[in-house]
Amino acid sequence: MWRGELAASLVVFLVALPLCVGVAVASGVPAELGLVTGIVGGLVVGLLPGSSLQVSGPAAGLTVLVYEAVRAYGLPALGVLVCGAGVVQLGLGALRLGRWFRAVSVAVVRGMLAGIGLVLVAGQVYALGDVASPGAGGIGKLAGLVSLPGAVDPVAFAVGGAVVVVLLVWPRWRWGARFVPGPLVAVGGAALVTAMFDPGVRRVEVRGLWEAVRVPSVDELGLLAEVGVVGTVLAFALIASAESLFSAAAVDQLHDGPRTDFDRELVAQGAGNVVCGALGALPMTAVIVRSAANVRAGARTKASRVLHGVWLLVFAALLPGVLGAIPVAALAGLLVHAGLKLVPVRELGVLWRGRERGEVVVPAVTALAILAWNLFEGVLVGLALAVAKSAWDISHVHVETEDRGEAGVVVRVVGNATFLRLPKLLDALEGVPRERGVRLELGGLRHVDHACAVALEAWGAGWVVDEEKEMETEEGVSGV
Repeated sequence: MWRGELAASLVVFLVALPLCVGVAVASGVPAELGLVTGIVGGLVVGLLPGSSLQVSGPAAGLTVLVYEAVRAYGLPALGVLVCGAGVVQLGLGALRLGRWFRAVSVAVVRGMLAGIGLVLVAGQVYALGDVASPGAGGIGKLAGLVSLPGAVDPVAFAVGGAVVVVLLVWPRWRWGARFVPGPLVAVGGAALVTAMFDPGVRRVEVRGLWEAVRVPSVDELGLLAEVGVVGTVLAFALIASAESLFSAAAVDQLHDGPRTDFDRELVAQGAGNVVCGALGALPMTAVIVRSAANVRAGARTKASRVLHGVWLLVFAALLPGVLGAIPVAALAGLLVHAGLKLVPVRELGVLWRGRERGEVVVPAVTALAILAWNLFEGVLVGLALAVAKSAWDISHVHVETEDRGEAGVVVRVVGNATFLRLPKLLDALEGVPRERGVRLELGGLRHVDHACAVALEAWGAGWVVDEEKEMETEEGVSGV
């Protein structure tokens, strides 16, 4: 058993190494801080209960938010933000709220991931050509692409483009992909080629593990009193929690072992982020790419994910200089590929072709809102739209009429009568003939809001009904 766990841990280490470094560089922080988060994800979260096979570390999904936070509050404040997010996660787990993350609309999650992917790609295209990214948001980055071709370093762009090609092609060679992860082949190959020929492309700056770690000071903890900082902390906590728990649900489908305890997993993620914050490192989430690699490599226990943290620690302590050989353009290519994979083109295409086009609107609007404003506001827009769409979908109401000759007309209102369907309801009622007596039956209504109740009462007031029919109508209204 230990041989299988050891082999799986080495596979996960080789997958995690370039991703840890790439996420850190894209977040605008020292590369070593990505390794610190990966180490904590292995050694701390790996030992705690929750999901036994998913692997935690820095994730591309938080790159955009971290970059904006570092730009707004400075690198020294990062530890405070991450530590605060960890405390929030611990509280959510202690209150057993982990399962409620499963109630978040899948459409909003798809839109959130797509928006993150688009912003990530828009930002990393600049690094792909060794060009400084504009400080504006997603729209500003897209607008800046117009002037990008004249500023691109062709050699750096070729290196980054080659990384993207390798990442696309390598998985097709199943035997090779089984033993050597694509990210390692792509980034390692780029580092080797640029080291041999020295084309002058920009490389990762190395400071050393201990120099990069920074414990937050008491003065920096005072930032938590600012409204903007609290909003960022909540965004870190909620998005990291959602991504981790969605990943756990996906990993559970890949194996037949014990299922994830969502509340315990949330506590484990919170503890990991508290430690990461105390070290001034990046926030962590569970990462589906590493977790899937762990399962496919044959892992059966927590040992593999703990050992992967050990290998990251050994590498960061003994071989930090190796990072200095990695071209920034190669990491940018790695993240462009990761960003494109976050956009669920295939799933949305299936929904569109299946005539479920309404399900495409929510993720599309969410992604565009993230691109236009920021991650937190975009997700809020998506949630509001998802709620509005659900309200529209369930508010079906229709009017049935039955002509009973001399006995008059029976009008039945069935479904959910809300203000969203009020025009349709009134049009149907106004079409009922007025020549004979009418009996209004509302027993088929499952829900009626105040607007529709008032409309029904006003419509009924225009009819002359006998006492028996009136009692039936009142009974129907009171039973709704």
